[in-house]
Amino acid sequence: MARIVDIDVGNKEKLCSICKALSVPARIDILKLIENKGMSISEISEELNIPQSSVTFHIKVLEQADLINIEERPGMRGTLKLCTRKTDYINISAYQKNSNINGYKSFEMPVGAYFDFDVMPTCGIAGEQGIIGVEDKITSFYLPERIKAGLLWTAGGYVKYRFPNMLPPEAHPCKLMFTLEICSEAPNYHEDWKSDITFKVNDFEVGTWRSGGDYGSRRGRLNPAVWEAGSTQYGVMLGIEINTEGTLINGKRCSDVNINMLFQEERRYIGFEICNKPDALYIGGFNIFGKNFGDYAQDIIMGVEYRN
Repeated sequence: MARIVDIDVGNKEKLCSICKALSVPARIDILKLIENKGMSISEISEELNIPQSSVTFHIKVLEQADLINIEERPGMRGTLKLCTRKTDYINISAYQKNSNINGYKSFEMPVGAYFDFDVMPTCGIAGEQGIIGVEDKITSFYLPERIKAGLLWTAGGYVKYRFPNMLPPEAHPCKLMFTLEICSEAPNYHEDWKSDITFKVNDFEVGTWRSGGDYGSRRGRLNPAVWEAGSTQYGVMLGIEINTEGTLINGKRCSDVNINMLFQEERRYIGFEICNKPDALYIGGFNIFGKNFGDYAQDIIMGVEYRN
């Protein structure tokens, strides 16, 4: 699961530590260098062509900001310090969080764990071993192996998920959040292929986001070896937030649907739908990426803040 750090202006010490760590380009280069594998200080020094003493200093600052891990392992000449990335995303809020918030629930849903769908070619699902079933054959979406899918694509229609509603009976939800990696769907891939992708929660249409293309000009950093070039490779990370005021997608307000509307009645689940509406201006399909495909090591994550 992706490690997400949420921080607000009320935590000044932590916020200043992170900002200090990210204020030097060399430290950004180090984080980029170790995003997929651990590296020693000498390896980082050689790769970035900077002195080991400088790397040691930068590593210490990044560790103090809780952005990397340092593990000591036996080496050929004494102890080897292995540096690995600890944080995937940093969410910084420009307001202090409500002190009345006293609970948080989070669930990660595999992209193949949908309960209902309506798809159309080009379409398919794929896992780490390759395509599941037969590409462009809709019956493949019913296969039990779909739960192992790390990539789902369709030229239109919808897929629906149900997250468990594990809130205590007396809880009052304050904020509901979804994060996922997604893009358009074109045959093979097409960098300029618009798609109006709509999201629904508990049957409420919360917002529409326009994807700019089906991205495949470079390889997705997490794609398995069996996933060849020439097809969809990665998407855009979206954050959907429904709070007491309305709905935002990547920080931009997109509708007046608020969290109180979504929880007007008791539900055992929280429904989440991804679709191309039949009357959309651009029906360009969509790709949904799981933790073993694309650029981000996560499936579809839902989180909810609540107070008692």
